[in-house]
Formats: sequence, C-alpha cells, structure tokens
Amino acid sequence: QVQLVESGGGLVQPGGSLRLSCAVSGTIFRLKHMGWYRQAPGKQRELVASITSSSTTNYADSIEGRFTISRDNAAKTVYLQMNSLIPEDTAVYYCKIEQTNYWGQGTQVAVSS
Repeated sequence: QVQLVESGGGLVQPGGSLRLSCAVSGTIFRLKHMGWYRQAPGKQRELVASITSSSTTNYADSIEGRFTISRDNAAKTVYLQMNSLIPEDTAVYYCKIEQTNYWGQGTQVAVSS
C-alpha cells in the first residue's frame, strides 16, 4: 500500500523558515517523480515545486528563489525548504507522487505575525 506522510508544518512569522518532509512507503521511491502542492482557503490546489527521479527541479514563479525541493532516496523522503515566508504562503501543503493519484494527507502552514 502506497503511503505519503507529510510533517513539518506550523505557524511562523513573516520572514521565517520551515522545512516540510514527506515520507513515502509502498513504492520504489527512487524511480518516482515527486511534487509539492498547496491549497489556500478558497483557492485551487497549485503546484509549488517538483523533482524528478534524477533530481531535476521545477518551481512555481511565485516561490522561486525562496523554496528548495530536494529528495533523499535512501530515506524515501522528499523535502521542501521554505525560506523568507510571506503571509501569501499560508496554505495546506501536500506531497504527491507525480503522474499518479497518490497524495499525502497535507500539513498546514500558517504565516502570520
């Protein structure tokens, strides 16, 4: 059974940082392309960043330069390092195995003073 478990969300002040983790089980992680998505209240879910099995990365324009996606194949985990957070980054963040319908349960990120 494929499972994705996110962690690392929380409340942070503007300008702060968070590191999200997504632990994956039940599949051959190193062969999978992975993505981080977010959904803010009243908005559609959007792709934030993705990383291929060969670690090629892609970022949404709204976060480029502030967020970094990475993966550890030995740990079967994908990460999202988020720096210089702004209130507009407030959302539930989800990880996903790209080209599948496997999603994590989401982790809440709130950026507020």
